[in-house]
Amino acid sequence: MLLYQNLRLLRILRITWKVDLIMLVLCAIAYWLEVHVIKDFVRVPTTLPSLIGTAIAFFIGFNNNQAYDRWWEARTIWGGIVNDSRSWARNVLFYSSRNDLGYTDDLPEADELPRRMILRHISFLYALKKALRGAKDKSYFKYISEEEGQQVSKYTNVPSALLDRQAKDLNYLKRTGRIDGFQFMTLNEMIVRFSDGMGRSERIKGTVFPPTYLYFTRLFIWLFVMIVTLSIADDTGPWSILLSWIIGFVFHVAHINGLSLMNPFEATPFGISLNAITRTIEINLLELLGAEEVPSPVEVINDEFIM
Repeated sequence: MLLYQNLRLLRILRITWKVDLIMLVLCAIAYWLEVHVIKDFVRVPTTLPSLIGTAIAFFIGFNNNQAYDRWWEARTIWGGIVNDSRSWARNVLFYSSRNDLGYTDDLPEADELPRRMILRHISFLYALKKALRGAKDKSYFKYISEEEGQQVSKYTNVPSALLDRQAKDLNYLKRTGRIDGFQFMTLNEMIVRFSDGMGRSERIKGTVFPPTYLYFTRLFIWLFVMIVTLSIADDTGPWSILLSWIIGFVFHVAHINGLSLMNPFEATPFGISLNAITRTIEINLLELLGAEEVPSPVEVINDEFIM
């Protein structure tokens, strides 16, 4: 995720240079056609690119609105996961405290179980991040036992398997009198919200933005710059190539602005900073447990963005 409002020109050129070359070639071809072929037969009116440009602007605006809606929904989902994660750890730890009335001291896992549930939640976050980004790392193994890691890795949906184990341990706390009915319902509702956030994230990840919008928008921009070149070639001469490219560049940058937000979980500077979010939750939860070794926050890359 970008940290600043200003983009470096070099980054913009890295993204657009291929299409820029294509547009320059198309403008050059259009200029050659106008000078050597079309000029003696027909003159392209300047109103034509105006009409086409207006239509393309509406088309790009619709694409960008839809792409931003996907990005913002993803950010909202993970903002909720951050808040619920802190509440989950705090409630699990203090609801099951030894000082609670009705707690029986002879439970074999009196101290270990809440800690294990909190650490397992960190594993859930890393497993979900891995699934959303399609990564191959298994960093979620760090906070669960080797046996449990081998068991959940057999499942198609590892995050869901980890939530199932959370529900199992939560039920154990209820049956043994470690927590009461109200506390059980509160913690179980959080598991449901984690599952809901996971499902909504998977929906965004699995729903492909209609490729026809992307294909035809790019095609229309290329057609547009050629028509602009044809309409102004008589008045501006060879400069029509550069002027048309500048106009096309504006439309193209507006278009890729939406493309950059279309897949919010991709590991790009424009995506949701899942690395930073999961690390922040990890730090908060480990500090709550009083862990001696707490990782440092994710570092900013090139003083520009964070993953």
